[in-house]
Amino acid sequence: MGLPTISLVGRPNVGKSTLFNRLSHSRQALVSDFEGLTRDRQYAEVLLDDDSETFATIIDTGGLTNEDNVVDSGIQGQVLNALEESDVIYFIVSSRDGVIGLDLEIASRLRRLKKEVVLVCNKSEGLDEAMAAEFYELGLGTPWLISAEHGQGIADLIDHTLPLLPQQEEEEIEEVDGIAVAVLGRPNVGKSTLINRILGEERVLAIDMPGTTRDSIYIPFEREGQKYTLIDTAGIRRKRSTHEKIEIFSIIKAIDALDRSHVVILVLDAREGVTEQDATLLGMIADKGRALLIVINKWDGLDEYQKSEVKRKLDVKLSFVNYASVHYISALHGSGVGKLFEPIIKSYKNASTQHSTSTLNKILESANAGHQPPPVKGRRLKIKYVNQTDVFPPTLTFHGNHLQNVPNAYDRYLKNFFINALKLTNTPLRIEYKSGENPFKDNKNELSARQVTKKRRLMQFIKKRKKRK
Repeated sequence: MGLPTISLVGRPNVGKSTLFNRLSHSRQALVSDFEGLTRDRQYAEVLLDDDSETFATIIDTGGLTNEDNVVDSGIQGQVLNALEESDVIYFIVSSRDGVIGLDLEIASRLRRLKKEVVLVCNKSEGLDEAMAAEFYELGLGTPWLISAEHGQGIADLIDHTLPLLPQQEEEEIEEVDGIAVAVLGRPNVGKSTLINRILGEERVLAIDMPGTTRDSIYIPFEREGQKYTLIDTAGIRRKRSTHEKIEIFSIIKAIDALDRSHVVILVLDAREGVTEQDATLLGMIADKGRALLIVINKWDGLDEYQKSEVKRKLDVKLSFVNYASVHYISALHGSGVGKLFEPIIKSYKNASTQHSTSTLNKILESANAGHQPPPVKGRRLKIKYVNQTDVFPPTLTFHGNHLQNVPNAYDRYLKNFFINALKLTNTPLRIEYKSGENPFKDNKNELSARQVTKKRRLMQFIKKRKKRK
C-alpha cells in the first residue's frame, strides 16, 4: 500500500504552491504573484506528524479556471488526474478575496466527488475569524483559517487531516536509489512528450506551445527492475528572452535539476539542428561533468537528404562533446525511445564506478609504454602513480614530478587512453595533476626531550669533527 495522498486544489493565485512548500519544507514549487504559474502536478513525500510517524504524498496542482483555451484545458486535465489519486483534497480559497463565483463552481465539482474535502482559507493573517463565516456557503463544512506564507494554523490543519487519512499497513519506508535522468532542451523540442512516451501516460503537460513546463518535475518510475527518476525541466531560452521573472526562475530550477541528475538527455529539434542555445546547454552539461545522451527528436519528419545534412552538421557542432552518443527518435510516435534505456544504464555505471588504484596503474604502465611523458623546459615529466578521487564524473589524479605544465597533447593522449582502457561511454573523464612535493613539508615532528638532547650532542660532535679537519 502506498502513502496516502493529499491534493491541493483551487483557482489560480490562492497560495497552493506556498502551502505545498510549507508542508514539504522545500521550495520545490515556484511561487509568484502570477496567475497560472503551476501547470503540472508536483509531488513531495512529507512527514505530517512526528508523534504518529505519519507520512503522506502532497500533490500541488495548477489553478482551476473557467477559461476555454488549450493551456487551461490541459491544466484542468492534470488536476482531475490528481483528484483521482487523492485520499484527501485541500480546497484552497483566499480569505482576503472572500467567496467568488469560480470558488462556487469548484466547490460544486468537489461535492460530487466521493473524497474527503477540507476547506482551507489561506491568507488569513491579521483577519477577524468571523469573516470566515461566508465560506460556509460553499457547502464543504468548517473552513480552516491558515497563512501558508507565515505558517499560522498549519499545525491545526494537519491535526484535523490525520484522522481523514486511510490507515496504513506498517511497512518500512526505504529510500529509493534510482538513476536520476534530467531531460533538458530548448522550449518546444519535445521534452515532456518524450517523458510521457517513456512513462506510457500523460504525466506532464505537453502541448505545442513554448514554455508550457515551468517547474522541474521529478517523476519516479521502474522499468525491468531498474529504478529511475525522470526530471522534466522548463525549456531554457536565451538570456535576453527571459524577460519574465518566472522564466528566470525556471532556468534556475533547470540548473538545479542538472546538479541533481546522474545522466542528462539533451533533446534537440531535428529541423533546427544545434542552435546557439543548444551549444550553451551543452557547455553547462560539460562543465557539470554529467553523463550525456543527445537525442534528436522529430526525426521521422525529415526526408533522406535532410537527415544526411543534419548528421553532417552534428558531426561538426558536437565535436567538443564527442563522448556523448547521438540517438534519433520520434517522441510523438515512439520510434527509437525504447533504445535509450541501455545507454542510460551503461552511462550511469560508467560515471559511478570506482576503479581500483592497481587497475589504473596497470593502464598507466601501458600508456607510458606507448608514449613516454615529454620533457617540459628541459625536464622530463615523471608520473609515479594514478588514483581515482571522484565519481560523477570519474576523476583521475596523477601524481609525480614537474606536472604543473603538462602539454595539452599529452593530456589528451592520457585522457583518450584511459577512456578506451576503461571503456567509458557517454561520460566525460576529468584528469588532475599533483606534483611530488614533500608530503611532510608543513608537518614538523615534535621531538621529545630525550631526542632534543641527543640531537644537540650529535650537532656538537659534528662541529668538533669539522674543527679537527
